[in-house]
Amino acid sequence: MSPRLPSSPGGLTVDELLQAPALQLRLLAGTDGVGRKVSWAHVSDLEDPTPWLLGAELIMTTGLAVPRRAAEQRAYLERLDDAGVAALAVSSALHAPPLSRTMLAAADERGFPLIEVPLSVPFIAITQEAAAALQSDLGQRLGAQLQVFGALRWLAAEDLDPAAVFARLEQLSGYDLYACTPQHRPLLPGIAVPPPAQLALLPDRADAPPTIPGGFVVPIASAGEPAAGHLVVLEREGARPSGLAVVQHMATVAALQLTMLRHRQEILRREGAETLSELLHLEHSPAVVRRRLDRAGFGADATLALAAVRLEDEDGLETVVVRALAEHAGPHLVLRTAADLFVLFVDSAAPRRALESVPGLRAGVSRPFTANEPMAVARREATAAALAARATGRALVVYADDATSRWLPDDPVGLAALVEQVLGPALRYDEQHGSALVPSALRWLERDRATSAAAASLHVHVNTLAYRLRRFAELTGRDLATTAGTTEVWLALRAARQLGHVL
Repeated sequence: MSPRLPSSPGGLTVDELLQAPALQLRLLAGTDGVGRKVSWAHVSDLEDPTPWLLGAELIMTTGLAVPRRAAEQRAYLERLDDAGVAALAVSSALHAPPLSRTMLAAADERGFPLIEVPLSVPFIAITQEAAAALQSDLGQRLGAQLQVFGALRWLAAEDLDPAAVFARLEQLSGYDLYACTPQHRPLLPGIAVPPPAQLALLPDRADAPPTIPGGFVVPIASAGEPAAGHLVVLEREGARPSGLAVVQHMATVAALQLTMLRHRQEILRREGAETLSELLHLEHSPAVVRRRLDRAGFGADATLALAAVRLEDEDGLETVVVRALAEHAGPHLVLRTAADLFVLFVDSAAPRRALESVPGLRAGVSRPFTANEPMAVARREATAAALAARATGRALVVYADDATSRWLPDDPVGLAALVEQVLGPALRYDEQHGSALVPSALRWLERDRATSAAAASLHVHVNTLAYRLRRFAELTGRDLATTAGTTEVWLALRAARQLGHVL
């Protein structure tokens, strides 16, 4: 009986198999890769076995899988190497075609060991040698799995944060751990995003092979999200990696933490929505407002801003906005209404950047204000700015940047009076006849009175628009050919938009 191979501290290597006298293996090419670790020895005569591999396998073949053409042989070897295979062992004098210089050169270029197995050595002998050498690793991996299950006890008994839990998991698993969202953003607080080289390897589908160079990447699920993020693990130098099963258990722990985190965030969001609803709809003294904001994490003397996000045209936009704010905005309160999502935040660049980062967003932001000022004014400003964002196609419009809005009254009574005085007859005519005189006048002025451009944006003929403008002028009594008439109509139209009468 031949002596068993010793397993190196980091696991069995290709070189240790090559040095086993009983196996009589011969290295044909890929000398630079003999230090690769071997997790198992497996027979496969498939031309592409990679979908069923985990990485670090020694693949043994009778030669049926090896193509005959040189270019196809190279492609076959590259597929195995890209999948993380440790080495390829080909039985001599069976079904293998001559191994081309192209294939041998590719093995040398990549440091991918290409091994010849004598006909007298059965594949089972190689598998038995590998299994015996890896026996000690199996006990270590089982122990690591049991300790990962213990992480659930840490969560329940010690109330550890994600960073503390992952620090313990790193120690027992032999990996450096990273986590991120599919957009490469932080997924859990205190857990680093993978290095750029590994970010480029993240899969774009949930059933992708988990093996990457030097480690694994596995999906992290959350309630309603099969792939809320990814757990990336990289082997730590000098440590004994615990294998894919342990990594998958750690992904389960990460998923549990993510679910707990989002549950807490949802509770806080609902409490914040109640607070913001009261602040927007009820009259409170400044002292009461300051106490409510202080409990929500705002500073007592913070300068505030209110954003209104239009939701009616975008499915799922609310979830994306809420998560973007949770990641980047600092203290904030969110309230969902029928058509808008209102966000109260400390006036700074970070929350605005978080909003602008959301694809498809149309939002407006009020002027800065303090707890001593009525929030109803900020709500009107944010809503008006959001309507302007939708009309102009901009992601974010700040009310203070809109020069026209400065000339409009702050109170809704004054706005309504201006609208009625100038636009009342035209608005009622549109309502009674199903026409679009007022929106057409607004679009014409927004296009700097360019009739052709305005007609094209309204999808009507220029003569149709010209008729609508004449009829609008007749009903309102304002001459759109004069500066005075145009100015009064423009201010009234902006007031109507601020009140929600036109979009």
